[in-house]
Amino acid sequence: MAKEIRTRYAPSPTGHLHIGGARTALFNYLFAKHHGGSFIVRIEDTDQTRNKENADEEQMKNLKWLGIEWEEGTDVGGPYGPYRQTERLDIYRKYIDQLLAEEKAYYCYATKEELDAEREEQLARGETPRILEKHRHVTEEQRAQYEAEGRVPSIHFLVPDNREYVVNDLIRGQVTFNSNEMGDFVICRPDGIPTYNFAVVIDDYLMKISHVIRGEEHLSNTPRQLMIYEAFGWEAPDFAHLALILNQDGKKMSKRDESILQFIEQYRDLGFLPEAIVNFLVLLGWSPGGEEEIFLMDDLVKLFSMERVSKSPAVFDATKMNWMNNYYLKRQPLDLITDMCIPHLQKAGFIEETLSDEKREWVRSIVALYQEQMSYCAQIVPLAALFFLDEVVYDEEATMVLKEPQFPEVLASFVKHLSAQDAYNVDVIKAVLKDVQKETGQKGKALFMPVRVGTTGQAHGRDLAETLYLLGRDKVLARAQRVIANGK
Repeated sequence: MAKEIRTRYAPSPTGHLHIGGARTALFNYLFAKHHGGSFIVRIEDTDQTRNKENADEEQMKNLKWLGIEWEEGTDVGGPYGPYRQTERLDIYRKYIDQLLAEEKAYYCYATKEELDAEREEQLARGETPRILEKHRHVTEEQRAQYEAEGRVPSIHFLVPDNREYVVNDLIRGQVTFNSNEMGDFVICRPDGIPTYNFAVVIDDYLMKISHVIRGEEHLSNTPRQLMIYEAFGWEAPDFAHLALILNQDGKKMSKRDESILQFIEQYRDLGFLPEAIVNFLVLLGWSPGGEEEIFLMDDLVKLFSMERVSKSPAVFDATKMNWMNNYYLKRQPLDLITDMCIPHLQKAGFIEETLSDEKREWVRSIVALYQEQMSYCAQIVPLAALFFLDEVVYDEEATMVLKEPQFPEVLASFVKHLSAQDAYNVDVIKAVLKDVQKETGQKGKALFMPVRVGTTGQAHGRDLAETLYLLGRDKVLARAQRVIANGK
């Protein structure tokens, strides 16, 4: 009988949810769901110096926003808890004591300074850094002396000599490591907190994790973890290491690289849709096998397989990300997009915190004008600024239109015919433009550009009649008359 599929995402609470972490969580989620298995979220918080308050809650909030749910975790519990490492210290201690008793681990009293100095000397001689024999076998007299000096030992795993450890990676195939290239490694710090390589094995085994899917930066950790599985006589899970995500220059993405937005919260704050982010992330290293690029989560659960995950790095294309979000934005209900745009307009100081029904309907109409154009909802601020600013700001192309010979005549005719109208709506505006065409003989760009520039400051924009209607009669006439009076 095939084993139950259980995957996990195990973030450290050191900051925001990174796109690389979100991709790892997504691949684990999709693999588990595709096979009818379980997905677990576990918090690895043993590195107390790097942890940030509430970072785990924020990461989980953004995972749920993406539509990634889990069956077990710190917030929902489960049969293999606790799901936070600092709440599992007694569990780890039991297994550390077993390794010590079986002489598969030992107390090391060397100071960090001593170990660092020895490491530098070994590197200078061209040797692979290893714990020296003198640290492995400490006599009772030496131990008493070290403790009298106030030294608190760390606990090291005793790495077997001359052994090959083979990682049968589901993405990369067989990867072989020689134990002689690895020194004895710390499994418990002097403060009693276990290290990552030890705790992760205990957690994965006790939580019955069947597949460990993670970034390739963890590949070098895998042989050490295999040693620990072997030391306890446990069967190791299957491993799959995801290739790097590169920036558009083909270099490894750095969290300090400001050319790319790297955290899910940034995309959420800008008004991206979770469906678009999920769709984009899954294509960073996975291929559906055809030309189709648009997939909802349910589609991905049905299609996902490790066989179609690439071992080659994926390039983060911000332009494609924007295109994909625009695709989804255009297909969402207008009221939803309006709700997403309103906070950005409020933050810009364009609209009040509390809107009347009439004001909200006006904003909704403005959003409708730009819904097909926006890549994300924060763009509503620069796109729609012309509706909220008193002063008209002319872009470079608009300034050139102001100098065209037909400009004064067309704009003056527009003001005259619009002022003569009792009603004001889109149909009236279209009729006025026809009257201006008849009177001036201008048509096409020669007709519309002067009117658009004179009232909006822009040479290009959305439907002219709809734009002028939403600007309002008084503002349109005031702007046009100001341009005429200034002789621009």
